[in-house]
Amino acid sequence: MSLGSRPLVPSRLAPGGVAHGSRRAPSSRVGAFIALTKPRIIELLLITTVPTMVLADGGWPGLGLVIITLIGGSLAAGGANAINMYVDRDIDALMERTRTRPLVTGVVQPREALVFALSLEIAAFAVLWAGANLLAAILAASATAFYVGVYTLWLKRTSRQNIVIGGAAGAVPVLVGWAAVNNDLTWTPVVLFAAIFFWTPPHFWALAMRYADDYRAANVPMLPAVVPFKNAYVQMIGHTIALVTTTLVLVPVANGDTTIAGDGAGLGPIYVISAAALGAAFLWACEWLRREPTEARSMRVFGFSITYVSVLFAALTLDVLV
Repeated sequence: MSLGSRPLVPSRLAPGGVAHGSRRAPSSRVGAFIALTKPRIIELLLITTVPTMVLADGGWPGLGLVIITLIGGSLAAGGANAINMYVDRDIDALMERTRTRPLVTGVVQPREALVFALSLEIAAFAVLWAGANLLAAILAASATAFYVGVYTLWLKRTSRQNIVIGGAAGAVPVLVGWAAVNNDLTWTPVVLFAAIFFWTPPHFWALAMRYADDYRAANVPMLPAVVPFKNAYVQMIGHTIALVTTTLVLVPVANGDTTIAGDGAGLGPIYVISAAALGAAFLWACEWLRREPTEARSMRVFGFSITYVSVLFAALTLDVLV
């Protein structure tokens, strides 16, 4: 039976109890330092930032502000990811999926990585403070502090709810985007924060199901690695229901937000229909995975979760601009 069709049970995973899926190691020093920032994760964070700025402005914000916010946000997220790799270099060496990371292969030394990461964080704070405002800079720095201090250093290795709580750091970019435009926070960005907060666990657990034995090998209590898969599905569906509800609650909250500028600003049918349809699809995807829990299906749900959040925020942007 091929890897892609395997059931998600320990006896059918790769020999030695480790799932396959290693990535190619960076071929240069420059590539290694870029890899420390986890560029794909940064891209995902920025997908939520710009639409939030559009909603906050009630239209398209100034291009310069958007660019500054994206640069500052990228530097902050990249620095946080690099610190994460610095802290986790011991368990990365034990996981097949992460054995090619720069600090494991030795292409970058730990001290170099830490100096690089802290430099990015300092630059991020300076860029956001100078180009946007102090609130946006503080929010970005708080996300790094929470991600490193709460998730990486504490919860990741001690709690099966690690990604539920620690994943809140990934929801902060919407607060940064809103603050960059309005220099304040209202209930609208808080609801957007909650949506990303609820989206993160089912998104990540779908990936973790594929690499459950990797987490067992590193003694990381990621939920699908420490509970029966049917229990993980229940929590995944629960968070997805909360996610869909939150995306719909956003409509009356945003439409009643007097801080949003622009004539007729708020959310209308484009966003409402998209949020409802995408939410139904996400719930169906979770149920589809429950009925036949294979590695291939878990990765498809993981991929769909990325499509979901991308299309949802694209619909938000289109609704505001149209």
